[in-house]
Amino acid sequence: MPKNEILTYDTIAAFERIVNKDERPYDPGLMVLPGTLQERHKKVDPKLGIPALRRGFHLIYLLLDGPHDIRLDEKHQWLKPHDLVIVPESLVYASGHISECKGFCLEFNTDFLQPILNGSLTDQFPFFDMEAVHIISLTAKESHLIQRVFLDLIEVNESSSREKSQLLRDYVHILLLLIRDCYKARYTVHIQDKATRAVRITNDFKHLVEKNFKEMHEVQQYANLLNITPKHLSDVVRSTTGKPPHDIINNMLLLEAKALLTSTDKPIAEIAYLLNFDDQSHFSHFIKRKTGQTPLAIRKVR
Repeated sequence: MPKNEILTYDTIAAFERIVNKDERPYDPGLMVLPGTLQERHKKVDPKLGIPALRRGFHLIYLLLDGPHDIRLDEKHQWLKPHDLVIVPESLVYASGHISECKGFCLEFNTDFLQPILNGSLTDQFPFFDMEAVHIISLTAKESHLIQRVFLDLIEVNESSSREKSQLLRDYVHILLLLIRDCYKARYTVHIQDKATRAVRITNDFKHLVEKNFKEMHEVQQYANLLNITPKHLSDVVRSTTGKPPHDIINNMLLLEAKALLTSTDKPIAEIAYLLNFDDQSHFSHFIKRKTGQTPLAIRKVR
């Protein structure tokens, strides 16, 4: 079957209905949904798996058993038991082997946690950053703690408690705190002090890039949205990341280009158009300059 699109599902209800073939009457505005991998995937065609797609919400899941591969943007790997996966909204995700997997999963919108957040989700939980490490190999003890929270989430979600929304919010928060503890133990080098204005501007810039990189390739455009000068934006981003802002924009473009080349059968000219390049030649030059390979060479190794 040709791979023609990287689809986007903005709501949990739409994703469950279309991708997981779940015909239950979910509220279109559903904001949180815990469950098991075996329950979620029982109606998915095992020959197709889950095609390349984006969610307009976050996914967290813990694999306990079964063969399971994962593609996040252009990176592909096989998971092991007790691997925890964090898929931030908008990150391209695909998997070809899901039919015999066991584990737990959680889908939720940022807005669901807004009442208890002090700042942005990424400020408090750095593993939601697009450049963070998104697969954490847990110890058996860490996995056991997180499994208990998943079980509590499922039990509360299936209850008729009057405090159901608040309880779910609290348990999701506990889950994220446990994950952050595991993450910090391994990746403290990736965690920055979020208190300074420079870091806040950089984070705002990154979030804007994540949402607009296909249409907006110039630093000036982002500086305008942030109401600062391009020079100030450049100085701030360099001081906090060590990179010029153009590199961050181009890295997002490159990740998307690789995902489209490896996960779809779209013509290269169409990919260039989708990413707002002037023409295929300009796109090919960009890919060659960034990777040393042509778009066709990248596509051949998928």
